[in-house]
Amino acid sequence: MSEKMLNFTVGPVMSCDEVLEVSGKSAPYFRTPEFSEIMKENEKMMMELLSAPKGSRVAFLTASGTGAMESAVMNILNDKDKVIVVNGGSFGQRFAELCELHKREYTEVKLEFGKTLKKSEFAGLSGKGYTALLINMCETSSGVLYDMPMVSEFCKENGILLIVDAISAFLADELEMDKLGIAAVITSSQKALALHPGISMITMAPEAIERVEKNTETGMYLSLKEALKNGERGQTPFTPAVAILLSLNARLHQIEKTGGKKAEHKRIAAIAKQFRDGIADLPLDAFSEMQSNCVTALRVKEGSAKDIVNTFKDKYNIWLCPNGGEIGNTVFRVGHIGNITAEDNSRLIEVFKEVLE
Repeated sequence: MSEKMLNFTVGPVMSCDEVLEVSGKSAPYFRTPEFSEIMKENEKMMMELLSAPKGSRVAFLTASGTGAMESAVMNILNDKDKVIVVNGGSFGQRFAELCELHKREYTEVKLEFGKTLKKSEFAGLSGKGYTALLINMCETSSGVLYDMPMVSEFCKENGILLIVDAISAFLADELEMDKLGIAAVITSSQKALALHPGISMITMAPEAIERVEKNTETGMYLSLKEALKNGERGQTPFTPAVAILLSLNARLHQIEKTGGKKAEHKRIAAIAKQFRDGIADLPLDAFSEMQSNCVTALRVKEGSAKDIVNTFKDKYNIWLCPNGGEIGNTVFRVGHIGNITAEDNSRLIEVFKEVLE
């Protein structure tokens, strides 16, 4: 077995030294001016990475990405909304289930698993009174990256509020809130930010903030009203995952120091390309159309996908991402986010050749 564990899942992922230096220490008391300044800086730097429009804010939630998805459905939308949900896999289905649970009227744009979103899928939805659209920019369960400029154009033409789950795509694929007219973007700590899981963020443009302020309160722990109110003083309503928020600050500075979001996009894209080129001759097929830089979904031509995942873990100490359900025996995923080096990638490709050839 390799001495070094290599994690090629899509979250949690491997962290850089700057993050590990912070996360390995005891969490300090946080109701202090010093912590508040760090949180204000976190908010400012997150908005810069997302090109958030003037007047935007960030809500920091101590929750997984699903908690932020639910908070957006609860707080930005209300029971008068008429919502379009793009459902191309497990996480699109999750948005649909959240709308059902919180009694938001919705229509699904249902896609075949692994297939991308085409403009024709929106045929018949224009001018029908829809007020919001929920989409997972990258459907993590399949690796599909949706055409966000096309989605943005549809929403702008129809006056529809665009809410984007970019939990997997953030930093791996280009995303600019101001350019695309996005009202809210959901991100999470354990993906390309490469922190421990436990913090999710909703970056809101003024139109989303206005809705939150006008809507009737529907919860306590996931309240965006309270998150925004407390955020004005650099705090959170309840005890947050303090160490992760401090790690976030270290990671944001590390991104800034190494060239900013464009350099991070370029680095992750290069890792994805190196891997995809390196396994091109192996008995594997790309499962999904228009794949995100963050993950590659692969279909095995012979044998079992589960056996491959287990062999990598048990024999080589390399972690890949299995798929569940009906395709669990034929499809698995390889992540390209986190503190992965070209050398780590070369080792991964070497093991793929050894196992499959």
